[in-house]
Parts: sequence; C-alpha cells; structure tokens
Amino acid sequence: MNLTILFGVFLFVAFLLAFLLWLSPSPESVLLEKVTRQARPPSGEESSGPPRSAFFDLVAKPFTIFRKLFSSEPDPILVRQLMLAGYRKPSNVDMFLGARLAVPAFLGVCVALFIESNTFLFFLLAMVLGYFLPDFWLSHAIKKRREKIRLSLPDGLDLLSICMEAGLGLDQGIVRVGQELRSSHPELSEEFLQVNFEQRAGVRRIAAWKSFSERVDVESVRSFVAMLIQTDRFGTPLAKSLGNFSDELRTQRRQVAEEKAAKTTIKLVPPLVFFIFPSIGIVVIGPAVITLMKNLDHIVG
Repeated sequence: MNLTILFGVFLFVAFLLAFLLWLSPSPESVLLEKVTRQARPPSGEESSGPPRSAFFDLVAKPFTIFRKLFSSEPDPILVRQLMLAGYRKPSNVDMFLGARLAVPAFLGVCVALFIESNTFLFFLLAMVLGYFLPDFWLSHAIKKRREKIRLSLPDGLDLLSICMEAGLGLDQGIVRVGQELRSSHPELSEEFLQVNFEQRAGVRRIAAWKSFSERVDVESVRSFVAMLIQTDRFGTPLAKSLGNFSDELRTQRRQVAEEKAAKTTIKLVPPLVFFIFPSIGIVVIGPAVITLMKNLDHIVG
C-alpha cells in the first residue's frame, strides 16, 4: 500500500515537472511585457486568471528551499546552460534540479513495482538513467534553439534592413522586427526584444548586443554583433551592411545544405553493405547454389 501511494506521488510530480519544463519561457518583468505587447489590447482570455510565471514560481519554491540547504546561489554553469536553452528565470534552475531528483525516484519506483528478476541491477540502471535524462533533454533543447536562431537570422536581418530603409532607427527597427517575427520565429523575436529591454533598462547598445551573442552562442550571431560594432564605430551605412551580411548567411546556409546532401552517398554505404547487398545476393545467387549442389550430388552419387 505504501509503495502504491509513493508511486502515485512520484507519478504526479514527474508529470507536473515535464509539463512545466515543456512550457516556453515567460517574460521576466513588466517592462518586457510592455516592450513585447502588440498594438491591440490583450483579450479577456489572456488577461484573466493567475499569471503563468507566478504559478511556476510557486511550484519551484520547495525546490528552491531544498537547494538553499546546500548552496545559497545556483550553479553558474547550469544557469548558463538553461539560458542557452531559453530558460532565464531563477526558478527554472530549481525546477531542473528538482527534475534530477524526481525522475530517478520515479524510475526507481517503477522498477521496484514492475520488475521481479534482477531488480537491484535494473534499479541502479534506472537511477543513473533518470539522473542524466534531464541533461540529455537540456542538450537537445540548446541544440534545437541554436539551430532555429541560426536559420531565422537571415529573415530577421532582411526585415530589419527594410525597416531601416523605411526610416526607422536601429532600436525602433529591432522592436518592430521582434513583434513581426513573434509567430514565425519566436526564438529570434524573444532575443531581439530582450536586447531592446536591456537598452531601455540603461545598458549601452554595444553591451546589450554582446550580451545577445553570449546568450545565443551561435557563430553567425557573433559575426552579426561584430559587424554591428564595426558599423557603429566607423559610421558605415547599416542598412547596406545588413543586406550584404544577410546574403552571406543565406549562402552559408545553402552551402551547409549542399554539404549534407553530398554526405548522403557515404552514409548510405553501411546500410547497402550490411542489409541490402546480402539480401540481393541471397535472392540472385541462392537458387544457382542450390541447383549446383543438386547436380554435384547426382554426379557424386
């Protein structure tokens, strides 16, 4: 009976953690909400009910208390990894640490309930797998977000170049691009709006753009920020520089796609050798071998 209750508790906690970690990161302050707000007023459905971030902080509070028993500040390496995945709130770190505790416990209870032979061995394997499973998820989330930003950057720069040619400044163009790309490229939109938020909070423009490149940690973004710094230093027309840089990014993206297409022939060799060629050999040579063996039996006999 106690094991059943414990299993139900851990099942509920694991489901709740998975659901909360699946949610996209929410804005961090009221000022960021004002920056990212559309021209139309929010609907009644969006404005009703408690904020999602408040509920998230409430659920993460027990894990925060547990973490403070061992360290007053979260691990800076884990904070940076979650930041690269798009989770910047302090409660995200505590939720991730809670997942590291809840997932191994949930898998261990499942092994204890459903596996009867070699229970101790499978229990150890489940505990190790459950501990590293959140890290695997985090690595996948970081890689996926970097790829989305890398692919969406040329579209964002084209739109920014159009905004600047229409008469908007760089800061106003960033806000406009962030609002327009919210549905098609939400990751890049969030980063652009975060840059504008930092500038409105008093951070210098160059420092805000450098912080953007550090948060994303993508080579094309670092080159873009270096180009902005050079343009701001030497007074080069920014709209033309953005257009040329966007063309270079599209060329690089096409070259990467061509490189992946050229590698497909080499990647097909192992399946051909180990799976397709043996089957073809059996079908083609098999009947001839059987006929030859029968003829040899008649000759020998």
